[in-house]
Amino acid sequence: MIARLTLIVGLAGVMAACQTARFGGQPQQREVVRDLEPGPSAPSGIVMAEPLGAPGSDRIDDFPDLEPRMSGADERQQTAALSEPEQQRSRLSRTSLVGSWNASEPGGGSCRVTLSSTPALDLYRASASGCSNQEVASVNAWDLRGSEVYLYKQGGAVAARLQASRASMNGAISQSGAPLTMSR
Repeated sequence: MIARLTLIVGLAGVMAACQTARFGGQPQQREVVRDLEPGPSAPSGIVMAEPLGAPGSDRIDDFPDLEPRMSGADERQQTAALSEPEQQRSRLSRTSLVGSWNASEPGGGSCRVTLSSTPALDLYRASASGCSNQEVASVNAWDLRGSEVYLYKQGGAVAARLQASRASMNGAISQSGAPLTMSR
């Protein structure tokens, strides 16, 4: 009994030694991970464009003058930079499309489609009233992807896909391919 106990304790010691020494006799070393120190921040000064110097010239005199100056070209660049946010504001957004739209259905009928800003999972709520076309009548959600408006029917299928502007949308009903136009 004592011999067995001695054998079990000895085998347990050998097993423990094998696990820590990994059979090579050397204890396993762990890699220390250190946090990186923050580097220098990016410059935030004025960016100017100048033509490059001749190839192979690496004299310091060939570098462009970095002093600000106001010439006719710089004023045009500054005007272009100021007008850019105006163009971005005129881009189509979901909020610019929210509201009631008059839909011209295939066959000459018309009805009302309302696009809401109320979220419905990853889409937005929509409703249709007075529509004779079943695809348009079943619209209950919508989304804007680029400049295209997708109208979804109950169940998640695309009912119609329209190219949108602020005042009108033109496209087709998905199932039949019939044209669909919506205007304010």
